[in-house]
Amino acid sequence: MTMTYQKILVAVDGSKEAEWALQKGIEIALRNDATLLLAHIVDARNFPATEAFNSPIGDSIEDYASELLNNYQEEVKKAGVKEVAIAIEYSSPKTIIPKDLAIKHHIDLIICGATGLNAVERFLIGSVSENIVRNANCDVLIVRTDKKN
Repeated sequence: MTMTYQKILVAVDGSKEAEWALQKGIEIALRNDATLLLAHIVDARNFPATEAFNSPIGDSIEDYASELLNNYQEEVKKAGVKEVAIAIEYSSPKTIIPKDLAIKHHIDLIICGATGLNAVERFLIGSVSENIVRNANCDVLIVRTDKKN
């Protein structure tokens, strides 16, 4: 039985692992003629008050997320993927990816890096990828970088 994927979510945070996840997502999308959803989650728990989002810091975070996703979207299109969408969300990536975005967009494969940018949180309470695997209702591919790089 060969599994095909129609809607693939790639979680990106600007890390090297996320770049590798994006490349895997492109490869799988091209093989399956699938749609890619590129998602960047701004971890809202890092901002104690909603006023933080209405400040220069909040603006720069949103600018970074938009630029990151727009650059990735352009890369995906140049690679030949026909349908690509982007999503910027504000929440905990551990829960919003598998419990909200994947369901809302009818995702059948989530791809993410084994590690991301937040090493402190990973040490204290577990990785985002670990939580995605535990909570997703679809297949999950965890991508690691080549250790030589």
